[in-house]
Amino acid sequence: MDNTMTDVADIDFTLNGKSETRSVPVRRNLVDFLRQDMGLTGAHVGCESGVCGACNVRVDGVVVRGCLMLAVQVDGATVDTIEGLSESGEIAVLQRAFVAKNALQCGFCTPGMLMTGAELLRQNSCPSRLEIRDAISGNYCRCTGYQAIVDAIEHAAGGA
Repeated sequence: MDNTMTDVADIDFTLNGKSETRSVPVRRNLVDFLRQDMGLTGAHVGCESGVCGACNVRVDGVVVRGCLMLAVQVDGATVDTIEGLSESGEIAVLQRAFVAKNALQCGFCTPGMLMTGAELLRQNSCPSRLEIRDAISGNYCRCTGYQAIVDAIEHAAGGA
């Protein structure tokens, strides 16, 4: 019998500014760990192959696909979720811009888009529309057609 599904590892990490120690199955991906074990359901499970961006979280300051990373890989790392960015106020301007520009409809892609938009604005405070489109090109949205999302990120940057 394959016992790797029952193997667990202890991990120490910082989650949304708080130190955590948890035991986690070694094969559980990060997004499932955050949703099922930590109760943080803002990152969504979409394609489960790293294509859609619904599972975006930030690890050590870089947005990553939570479905492609194992939870054990965050041992010693700092993890920020959409909940943490919202609570800290870090993305408040971006959130208001998404509302003002009607850049969300069903909301499934919104956390991933906000994570991506925030990362872009941290790296480039005044991106062009082309740079915004390029940054969000790894995130799928089936509702807004992306135009409103580009408008919102541009608005948050002070460009519209």
